[in-house]
Amino acid sequence: MFDPKAEAMSLDERAALQRHRLWGLVDRLIAAGGVQGDRLKDAGVTGGADIHLADLHRLPFTVKQDLWDNYPFGMLAVPQEQVVAVHGSSGTRGRPTLVAYTRADLDLWAAMCARSLSCAGATADSIVHNAYGYGLFTGGIGIHQGAVALGATVVPMSGGMTERQVRMLADLRPDILTCTPAYALRLGEAAAEAGVDITSLRAGVFGAEPWSEELRAAIEKVLPIKAIDIYGLSEIIGPGVATECLEQNGLHVNEDHFIVETIDPETGAPADEGMPGELVFTTPTKQALPLLRYRTGDIASLTRGECPCGRTLVRMSKIRGRADDMLVIRGVNVYPSEVERVLLGSGLVAPHYQLVVDRRQEAAVRLIVACEALGPGDPQARLVADLRADLGLHADVRVLPAGTIPRVEIGKAVRVVTWERGEPPLPGLA
Repeated sequence: MFDPKAEAMSLDERAALQRHRLWGLVDRLIAAGGVQGDRLKDAGVTGGADIHLADLHRLPFTVKQDLWDNYPFGMLAVPQEQVVAVHGSSGTRGRPTLVAYTRADLDLWAAMCARSLSCAGATADSIVHNAYGYGLFTGGIGIHQGAVALGATVVPMSGGMTERQVRMLADLRPDILTCTPAYALRLGEAAAEAGVDITSLRAGVFGAEPWSEELRAAIEKVLPIKAIDIYGLSEIIGPGVATECLEQNGLHVNEDHFIVETIDPETGAPADEGMPGELVFTTPTKQALPLLRYRTGDIASLTRGECPCGRTLVRMSKIRGRADDMLVIRGVNVYPSEVERVLLGSGLVAPHYQLVVDRRQEAAVRLIVACEALGPGDPQARLVADLRADLGLHADVRVLPAGTIPRVEIGKAVRVVTWERGEPPLPGLA
């Protein structure tokens, strides 16, 4: 553990710490005014002393629209001259989300990413090959800062230039790989094609996109590692919010700094423990942009209880998907990660696929599942039957020639595309 006192703290001690920090957050938000402070006042909250952890679910939510409406610095809780960095999303839905950091926020972020690397077994003696993208995106710089805080050697590769990545893996012999799961798969295949020795690797820390247990198995087949999931989002701090340990039995949420809830995404009511719900985070120790009950849109479940690794932090499941990414196909609601689970679990197709939502006829929307067979024979009929039996999904499965599905060279895999009109997004789908 990077911080055993915090990560293995007793539940009572952690609850007392959360309560104290929540009081301070509420006081700061009210003093700062703005949308969050005004909502607290409207809810009858006059100060932190009014609030207990049991009352948290009664407080108002914060949502991404608030960040958009107050772009770029309208939700700061500190004077702008205290801001030393900004990061954010590239705006996958057409609008950027910008997040500000003070120097203390950057120190906190580095410590959280150091915890994440420690979860994967990294130490000060480690070499961390960091293939997350650098820039406005939080992945690369977050992990970089965490490796430095841990005292490890970091190789700041960023994304792309796969041939050079493979050469550095062979020459520098890192023990830790960090990148998106889709790019980890690409690096493993490229290393095999080049015939280089990458047996120095022991673990990989992969995030920035939902991925299934079946994809984990595919990655561990092409790389000599334990594949570890990491979770974060720019609005909360970036990577380092939660990470699996080597037990691979759930992501440990750093709840001394990120108070987590799950809610029913439709009603906003608290979800039962162990049941899937939308993740909601409160950030009591952030300075520049602290958030109260931020709705992430990510769907996961929470489990409490000590892990064999010794951490007492609450654990969250892998992300099932985003509430707004759910596909509705002929009345069936399904997340892309659920389709991935069925495809890769069959053992019949390569771990490269794309889901095409065909909307050329609005009255008859269909889902085309494009994939590549692993061996001889045509698994189409079997996959159609498996998707129907497991998910109740009627899909048009197309088995395409090897190499048809685009491989990831930089960033996240594009798993879902929409076909509105014109040429098909992949050859062979007409």
